[in-house]
Amino acid sequence: MISKIKQALTIKDIRKKLLFTFFMIIVFRLGTTIPVPGINTSVIKNMVEKNSLLGLYNMFSGGAFSNFTIFALGIGPYITASIIIQLLTAGFESLKELQKSGEEGKKKINKYTRMTTLGLAIIQAVGITLGIVRSALKVNNPFFIFTVIITLVAASMMVMWLGDRITEKGLGNGSSVLIFIGIISRLPIDIGAIAQRVNIGLLKWPAITIFIVVVLITITGVTFINESTRKIPVQYAKRVVGRKMYGGESSHIPMKVNQSGVMPIIFASSILALPQTIALLGGSKMQAAVNAFFNLSTDKGFWTYRIIEIVLIVLFSYFYNTISFNTEDITKNMKNSGGFIPGIRPGKPTENYLGGILSKLTIVGAAFLGLMAMIPALMTHYMQIPMNFGGTSLLIIVGVALELKRQLESNLVMKNYQGFLK
Repeated sequence: MISKIKQALTIKDIRKKLLFTFFMIIVFRLGTTIPVPGINTSVIKNMVEKNSLLGLYNMFSGGAFSNFTIFALGIGPYITASIIIQLLTAGFESLKELQKSGEEGKKKINKYTRMTTLGLAIIQAVGITLGIVRSALKVNNPFFIFTVIITLVAASMMVMWLGDRITEKGLGNGSSVLIFIGIISRLPIDIGAIAQRVNIGLLKWPAITIFIVVVLITITGVTFINESTRKIPVQYAKRVVGRKMYGGESSHIPMKVNQSGVMPIIFASSILALPQTIALLGGSKMQAAVNAFFNLSTDKGFWTYRIIEIVLIVLFSYFYNTISFNTEDITKNMKNSGGFIPGIRPGKPTENYLGGILSKLTIVGAAFLGLMAMIPALMTHYMQIPMNFGGTSLLIIVGVALELKRQLESNLVMKNYQGFLK
């Protein structure tokens, strides 16, 4: 991998993408260090330590929430908006047609996503400011509260812009990259907390060793499932054009076990963060009820959260796979090019056959990802290892790293191919 990065740095276009991504990451990290003025951050940090869901929210923001910086909302509103728009697109024919109408349709979908992001950012900023931060305000007047809300909303839109720029001009999916950076930025703090517990005798080295082994097994498992592919054989019929014969070749359709990558995990985490935002707008009683229901420090709260998380990962995997691997379009393209799957009739039977395989692969892949998310979480919960870095975070880190590696390799192949043509 290091040799590929070195090779990439020698190619101007790829070097530009890498440097641009790096620059956007620096801007993002700078934003997570600029505090919102007039806030007693010690009060916020205390709330985050006591509230499991706020702790998870803080982890995805890279610590920006507990320090209450201008990027406290992080990329969350944009992720949630993307989920809403994609669900609406799947449910409404007009949005489906818009999505299929090329570049103009894509621009309109993106516009709707940004508008939804703005609305969600306002709701979250109001909820957080009035529900949490109000008790930490050093100055309590309507104008100052309004200023805090506007600052959070504007900064959230900037984070969305940073993510879009990375996707467009950099390397990888911008939203995933920013979440990835937010998670790994918290690792030194978690490692420091573990070291402190070891020093005072609350944690023993055998427990740490077991945890490290489990993490390595999880990384290996996630890498295996992300790279696993089922190849569907495709045969092309022979055609005679003039005196020449064309076709008769064989190929395959690669169907990945984890077709949707890391997005179902990110979507599931974003949905699980929504109850906290709604509770903030509903008052102290609703906050207490949500906190009790999702209290990860208790066995009941832990299992409730994890079971819902696995169910959401499976659902979003299925939903995302049907979008990224459109069996109807693939069947039509295959038929138009004279291709067929041996033993399967062209047309609807082929579409049903591919749909059946996709469903089976989705269930296997999603269940495996859910299991990989659960194992490290069980370790941190029952062995009392003080890490916000749990199974979900590990899946995101490994998934995003593999996506970046894959995209870097495809860029290198493309540039080498273009160089060969020249």
